Amino acid sequence: MARYVIKRDKNALPERLARYRSELNEEQFRVVTAKPQAALVVAGAGTGKTRAITYRVAYLIEQGVSPQSILLATFTNRAAREMLRRVESLTGSQNVHRVWGGTFHRIANLILRRHAVSIGYDSNYSILDSEDAREMINVCVDESAIDTTKKRVPKAEVVQGIISYANNTDMPIEDVVAYKYPYFEPLTHQIKRVDRLYQERKQERNVMDYDDLLMNVKRLLIEKPEIGGIYAEQFQHILVDEYQDTNRLQAEVIDLLAARHRNVMVVGDDAQSIFAWRGAEFSNIYEFPKRYPEAALYKLETNYRSTPEILGLANTSIANNRKQFPKMLTAVRRSRDFKPAMVPCSDVEQQSAFVASRILELRDEGTGLEDIAVMYRSHYHSIELQL
Repeated sequence: MARYVIKRDKNALPERLARYRSELNEEQFRVVTAKPQAALVVAGAGTGKTRAITYRVAYLIEQGVSPQSILLATFTNRAAREMLRRVESLTGSQNVHRVWGGTFHRIANLILRRHAVSIGYDSNYSILDSEDAREMINVCVDESAIDTTKKRVPKAEVVQGIISYANNTDMPIEDVVAYKYPYFEPLTHQIKRVDRLYQERKQERNVMDYDDLLMNVKRLLIEKPEIGGIYAEQFQHILVDEYQDTNRLQAEVIDLLAARHRNVMVVGDDAQSIFAWRGAEFSNIYEFPKRYPEAALYKLETNYRSTPEILGLANTSIANNRKQFPKMLTAVRRSRDFKPAMVPCSDVEQQSAFVASRILELRDEGTGLEDIAVMYRSHYHSIELQL
């Protein structure tokens, strides 16, 4: 059998590395050019983690890694598309579209479309959106003999939330009810029956909801090791964005796919985990070094977004966290001598009165209203202020 060796331009890689050095800071460059192994990248807010991930994918491709052996898991498909579009621009490669990029659900769906028959589904299964899933659960509630005339009876969307939380956290239904909905504990048996009926109806109708995509791909990878081995071998490099917001199920799927090569790079910030209410476990990021003892730790601490005053306050505040990966964000932007102020208020009315008064003061001092921003976490917080 003839053997062919593709020779690469010896001068090309050094030139590219020089370009990377000019376009990345030292912290980002270390991440981008890291040797193949498990890696945890603790990236503070505004430190260019998206840039680092994008250049990492480009670097791997320019090193000769086949695009289809790279998996890029993001929290939106749009984010993956934008990253890969930038990778194509950086590399000039026409094969970037072969990278497996997208949300956990998209990646799971790609795998299941090929192998659904192995777990009792047809490959042309349909995917239920949230509304369709809720309607099916409503039917199952009717079939489960729950007396919906009683005052304290969970609506279909609540039952849907209980089932979804249990799926994503690997908690039994009864534990989820006791933890999040203790007032429904007397109905735990009926809720479990709804869940059982719901699973049966989906299988009968060849449909999956979003949680099923992850649960079934995990089941496929475990129960069919010959199939799991194909993907564990294929994905030589796995990158995961926003790792602090992954749930247990997502982390388990990644671990299964990384079982062969263990070249998984997770990027996140333990100080920015905000989705625990829907099952995200920030313990995933803390326990990563335990699951991958060989993992290298990188930190992105150069902030391009905020001023030194804001970062000083943030650093001082976050330093009180008992459990964390210590980091100290440093601002690139110059000081504008605007110091953050904390104003204690006794109630929402006093808070709104202060904000309105301060806006008027700034206007009288010559600041244009178009230069003033009022930010709040939820829109209802603005009602008193608008009044």
